[in-house]
Amino acid sequence: MDKNFEYNKPWILQRADPYIYRHTDGKYYFTASVPEYDKIVLRVSDTLEGLAAAGEVEIWHKHESGPMSKHIWAPELHYLFGKWYIYYAGGEVEDIWKIRPYVLECQGDDPIHDEWIEKGKMTRADSDEFSFEAFSLDATVFENDGKWYYIWAEKVSVGKQISNLYIARMKNGYTLETEQVLLTTPDYDWERHGYWVNEGPAVLQRNGKIFVTYSASDTGINYCMGMLTADADSDLLDPLSWKKERYPVLASSPEHVVYGPGHNSFTVDEEGNDILVYHARTETEIVGDPLYNPNRHAMLMKFGWQDGRPVFNYD
Repeated sequence: MDKNFEYNKPWILQRADPYIYRHTDGKYYFTASVPEYDKIVLRVSDTLEGLAAAGEVEIWHKHESGPMSKHIWAPELHYLFGKWYIYYAGGEVEDIWKIRPYVLECQGDDPIHDEWIEKGKMTRADSDEFSFEAFSLDATVFENDGKWYYIWAEKVSVGKQISNLYIARMKNGYTLETEQVLLTTPDYDWERHGYWVNEGPAVLQRNGKIFVTYSASDTGINYCMGMLTADADSDLLDPLSWKKERYPVLASSPEHVVYGPGHNSFTVDEEGNDILVYHARTETEIVGDPLYNPNRHAMLMKFGWQDGRPVFNYD
């Protein structure tokens, strides 16, 4: 990164839920929710900083009706089981809050130019009667000890609805092998502003630990990041393997003009520095519904470590 690069400032404008994937060839890929919520776009660059000026390619567009025709949210690009996949969520024009998780599979080695096909809704395990029956979104995947895992947010229908995070092991890029396991539910006051929300999981693996950051509360200035931690050699499908932080690990900072930081991902720059990729606002007064206000911008934060744990701060 250029030594004059400004961290924790708007970097790619009006791109919420930013996700960056660095492939084995060193190339950086970027995707995010667009304000229109109607398409999936990708950028590629040889450098992290170069993603800001890179051309954006639309690789998929929403349907006109039925599943995947409204609210196309939070795409993530991953390479697993020898193929490129994109995980994203979408609703239906006829029922705009019928949000479910879907999968695209690339038919070649170049995710920018090769054909993508729809694999449909993520397939739950045969014994699982519950997953993806309600509002479900923000899926991410990670590998540990040769096994792939899928983490997502799903609401349970209690009154105003509560968004929890769940985990399951994967059979392939679009099928789960095990039943859902509850990772976290909004226990604390900072997870309950506006709505009771845990969503937007992101995985960081280091020092024999697996860290899962997530976002909490509504999408305005109260949006913030929490974190779970598990030992890499533990049973990741055992809820007791995970420890949840009592307080947010990143929250709004009036001093730095960063409001509602969240829905992050992780990468490293060309020098190997750890980078938090997140979206945030630069204003406290939001015009209209925060969900439809486009001014959530992708930002970058260089972060460090203390006692084997990531430390996120704006300085």
